[in-house]
Amino acid sequence: MRGARVGRRKDGKRWWNQQDPIAASAQCHLTYWKVFFLMTVCLLEIVDGKRLAEEREESHSTTLMAQKEQRPTWAALYDPSLAEEGEEYRARWHRSLADVSEAYRKSRKERKNRKRQRENLKQDCHLEKKQMRVRDLGLGYDSDEIVLFKYCVGTCMSSRRNYDIALKILTEKGNILGRDVSTHPCCRPTRFEAVSFMDTQTNWQTIRWLSAANCSCVG
Repeated sequence: MRGARVGRRKDGKRWWNQQDPIAASAQCHLTYWKVFFLMTVCLLEIVDGKRLAEEREESHSTTLMAQKEQRPTWAALYDPSLAEEGEEYRARWHRSLADVSEAYRKSRKERKNRKRQRENLKQDCHLEKKQMRVRDLGLGYDSDEIVLFKYCVGTCMSSRRNYDIALKILTEKGNILGRDVSTHPCCRPTRFEAVSFMDTQTNWQTIRWLSAANCSCVG
């Protein structure tokens, strides 16, 4: 009998094991294909994993390259035109400082000149003003009112003529007695103005030629 397998029992009698060779062959092929399928799946998983790792590595490398391209190096940032522009700004700044210093020196010099001129004007013959009580003027008027008294002060050295210089030298040598001689011009009022006020009796009073209206070197 095909596909039969002969065996012996314990009592010594034979028994027949019926087995279909086609079924056995099919089962063997099925087992083989199962093993092959499992191996194929494992290989595919390995290949896919390797490919995924390569893709991740390639993506990471691409990202790094993009970031590197986005970050310019110092060499790329350096531009000769920028350096020249910086030098130009620095030179302009130094020039500005020099201009400011020069302007400050000129302004200071002008202030000194103006101060010197004011001092010279104060030394020369000029008009000054001061508020005074009428009673303090010493003219006999009884009043506590305040009036503006103008008077002449200063020297007339810059107004001297040859007459004044020669007269001074002759006086110093004793050729002319200088007791009653003026050797230089005097700062005197050349024009006067009146001052009005009210006395203690509520009467208006006017003093003529009391206050100087203009001063000049006379003599």
